[in-house]
Amino acid sequence: MNAFAIVALAVVAGVAAEIAIPGRGVYHAGWYNVALVALAILALVAARRRFRAATTPRARAAVVGITMGTAIVAIAGVASGLFGPDDQTIVGAPGQRVRVEGLGVLSFPLTASPASGVEVTLERPLRPALPIGTRPRDAGSFILRGVPRDVAYVEARDPRGGRLTVTQPLGAVFLSPVLLMQHRQNIAGLDLPFDSFNVPAARRVVKAVLFSPAQAAMLLHGRARAGEAAILFAVDDENERLLPHAIALSDGGRPVRAGGLLLSAMAQSYPAVEVVSAPNLIATALGTLLVFCAIVAPIGLRR
Repeated sequence: MNAFAIVALAVVAGVAAEIAIPGRGVYHAGWYNVALVALAILALVAARRRFRAATTPRARAAVVGITMGTAIVAIAGVASGLFGPDDQTIVGAPGQRVRVEGLGVLSFPLTASPASGVEVTLERPLRPALPIGTRPRDAGSFILRGVPRDVAYVEARDPRGGRLTVTQPLGAVFLSPVLLMQHRQNIAGLDLPFDSFNVPAARRVVKAVLFSPAQAAMLLHGRARAGEAAILFAVDDENERLLPHAIALSDGGRPVRAGGLLLSAMAQSYPAVEVVSAPNLIATALGTLLVFCAIVAPIGLRR
């Protein structure tokens, strides 16, 4: 195999890696993209010499094919590496529809139960809905993957057991009882996720801090239910002043009394979506096909 073909294959390999192993910071590094451009320029210089030396139309066609394929792949890779957006994780509440610029609309399932098998779907004009699971899915210039994360399904009742409406004025969905736990707080050296909700009928504001099963077992000295997470509730009045007897820890969904409320919460797994910029799949596939067809075809590239 001649040096011209080797350089072309190096470009293809470098860009294909961005699709096969997505989400690496090195793909956005300047030196990586400069290397792709440099290899593409070397291929162009070599192509000019090969084209002049070609003695048959088929040999010239092979040179043109490799050159065009290398250029297409390199442009796709550099466009993604230099101009593609930073990687992001989209967090949505059950039933929420989140528009992502340049991608489409992510529709989050209504259920927070992983046993249901319901996945986030990507909706785009004139295309079928694309289900997004834990395996990477290509969506043109992006690669999407479902990422399980912990949320809390909360319930509030009055002292007599009557159910009270839960709201989230600062949340993505106002009436959702599912806390997305997007904030972090340090308690006793532990970096913990937390969220808050309101109980308008009781004029209460409740903060909920999530402890993993391991953290709950350590905190409760083994008294927590095996494998169950725990939720720490702190209840404030409507002016966000902490009330007497307003802190309680619930493990495994057990109801607890705090601040004049009966509170319970169940930790559940719910998908977020990891969005990673990647070279356009169609352009990369087309360029790669041109390169490989020209290399393997017996069209006079032996010189």
